[in-house]
Amino acid sequence: MARGSVDVHVVRGDDGTIRIGTVSPVDAPDFTRAVLDVAGAVLTWSVLGSPGLPIAEIHDTARAQQWLWAVYGERVAGAVRACAAGELADVRVPADVTPLAGRAARLGFGHWAARWWPASYLDGIPALQPDVLGMELAALTHDCQQLFDEGGDQPDDCVAELIGDHQVALDPLIRWWRATPPSTDTARQLESVLRSVDDAADNAGLDGPALRRLRSSLDRPRRPDGTPVDPVTLFVRHDGYALAAGEPLLAGGRLIARGSGTNDWRRYPPGFVDASETAVSWTARALGARRQIEVEVVAHIAAPVTAVPLAAEVRVNDGPLNRVPLSKRADMWTGRADLDLPAGETEPRIQLGVLLPGFDPGPGPEGGADRDAIRALVRRRLAAAAQPDAHNSPPHEGAYGPFLAEIAAATTDEDY
Repeated sequence: MARGSVDVHVVRGDDGTIRIGTVSPVDAPDFTRAVLDVAGAVLTWSVLGSPGLPIAEIHDTARAQQWLWAVYGERVAGAVRACAAGELADVRVPADVTPLAGRAARLGFGHWAARWWPASYLDGIPALQPDVLGMELAALTHDCQQLFDEGGDQPDDCVAELIGDHQVALDPLIRWWRATPPSTDTARQLESVLRSVDDAADNAGLDGPALRRLRSSLDRPRRPDGTPVDPVTLFVRHDGYALAAGEPLLAGGRLIARGSGTNDWRRYPPGFVDASETAVSWTARALGARRQIEVEVVAHIAAPVTAVPLAAEVRVNDGPLNRVPLSKRADMWTGRADLDLPAGETEPRIQLGVLLPGFDPGPGPEGGADRDAIRALVRRRLAAAAQPDAHNSPPHEGAYGPFLAEIAAATTDEDY
């Protein structure tokens, strides 16, 4: 059943692509947008706005018809058909705000969190436990199956992969559910996720000890023993992470300058670098006639320990870009390289950013204000997640209500 309606714009482009929406977030930084690849289209939301109807870019209207009516309502689906047939080119039409639209927005936000959550030891923002988030994404994907088809071009239709990759979280989630008073929103959310995962696994023909224990637990009468469970203790976390004192890479030499670099989240995968604006720093030194730059980048709490080609990109005095390879040392990525400075140069203008070659799309706009807005958003969400059952209301009616991984992160006792 629809929950109200809003007007949307349906426009047919010169290339035949049909767009649904009112305000396009296309020019916003990647990390402010939640995106879903669905049958025949791409759906986009701004995570900094209120959850609602997505912007849709439809490239195959025949495939999209299977979900258009369920996300936007029959009037929008009809307008898209008319645009595809050449009967209309630009029309404003009422769209229904449907339950599937809300579930899709939540799924999109969950994928955003898996990619862009700004975990930072320096900023005091805890990381989300990836297996807990992965299980809830599996449940949401199953609940949103109407958005997908067998086209094979929808990477977000990955229920079986999510369950397979993250099923280590199943037993802790079951313990959390069975120990939580059944009248709470958290208990209802846990049960909903577990039952959706069980149904999805059955539909996909998945089996294994963890999934069999899940089915058995769901079939048994639920009798909480009244013993509180701290979700933080249930899930595997990275222990012993403590910021190093930051001893210099190189002893001696005369200090020429030091400064901070740009921490552009777009330029490396999640889980590599602490998301703080102050995570990237450099020091320029004179060693006799040589000039050298030392780079230090605070690592993400989950940063890989195996060798990866993370690098710093350095530009001196508007000169050419140079790459400095970085290696992992405790909780830091570090590296050094010679600088090409004119004789007598004492205050070089140095620009520096961190990237993963091959992944990096290239430097984008500064984006500091947008990154600050994202940090403010996740802090508000963590504050709400710390009290998930504070209000007697339907569980997580809002599409962007707390995820289980956020509830667990909000109760962390780690020294953030």
